[in-house]
Amino acid sequence: MIDKDQYILGIETSCDETAAAIIKNGREIVANVVSSQIDSHKRFGGVVPEIASRHHVEQLTIVFEETMNKANLQFQDLDAVAVTEGPGLVGALLTGINAAKALAFSHGLPLVGVHHIAGHIYANRLVTEMKFPLLALVVSGGHTELVYMKEHASFEVIGETLDDAAGEAYDKVARTLGLPYPGGPHIDKLAHEGQPSIDLPRAWLGEGSFDFSFSGLKSAVINTLHNAKQKGIELEPKDIAASFQQSVIDVLVGKTAQAVDKYEVKQLLVAGGVAANKGLRTALNNKFANSDLELVIPPLSLCTDNAAMIAAAGSVLFEKGKRSDLSLNANPGLELLPS
Repeated sequence: MIDKDQYILGIETSCDETAAAIIKNGREIVANVVSSQIDSHKRFGGVVPEIASRHHVEQLTIVFEETMNKANLQFQDLDAVAVTEGPGLVGALLTGINAAKALAFSHGLPLVGVHHIAGHIYANRLVTEMKFPLLALVVSGGHTELVYMKEHASFEVIGETLDDAAGEAYDKVARTLGLPYPGGPHIDKLAHEGQPSIDLPRAWLGEGSFDFSFSGLKSAVINTLHNAKQKGIELEPKDIAASFQQSVIDVLVGKTAQAVDKYEVKQLLVAGGVAANKGLRTALNNKFANSDLELVIPPLSLCTDNAAMIAAAGSVLFEKGKRSDLSLNANPGLELLPS
């Protein structure tokens, strides 16, 4: 029972979004501010780490001020500061962590380090309460994982990518097709205009495996385009996009359905930037339409990197007594582990 409302400030700077948010009682968004850097990185075709770090430094104070104003709160009203400690770009992570430590020290607030993927999973708690045991399908630019949770803050990775993450494959295929960065939304849009008429591989990796691999699929797309060009055959980009997306979705949904059956979970949470993909959302909804399983997919604003998800995960860790001290450092290779 909460005697007073709990307010957690979340900070997220793991890649190219500078974000801050305040969450009330673990589930209610009071303020959520995101400053995107897409326009700065677009001309390079991907995120440039040094540019990302500099933008974070420039934007953090502005984002903090806007967040506090939107929430109509003072720092003394907060219960803790939660910040992404990893994984991510080390320089980008450091900007958020150092800002979080400065705020925690100057205002006498507890500091809580949060795993970025745990944040993506807990974005779903801002939609509905989590019901255990559950399974989370995490699909983003840097991660593709199936995570089993038997209780809050307990993570068992039962499957992960062996090479490219799904979002990374999307960006590389988009670049091959001459589409702008970030490529995922452009591939998704183009796929809905085409037909999955081109035979592309699906990496199942053996019976019972929940791991993923998209490097071979990416290479198959590139080879298909090169072979067609050499033969003077013109392939429709929309059909390439549709065929590529269908292959990715078949594997993601197929492996997820197998894991749902094996682990007998009550909920399936979808998390990460690729959770915004319309094709994936539709396929998952269709797959589990007649199932007793509760499928939870967050709104688009909570799929991509944001600080509300970090505050949501941080509130659970805070309640469990987890604290970080001022020696907290960036950990770009931080693993998601059971509690």
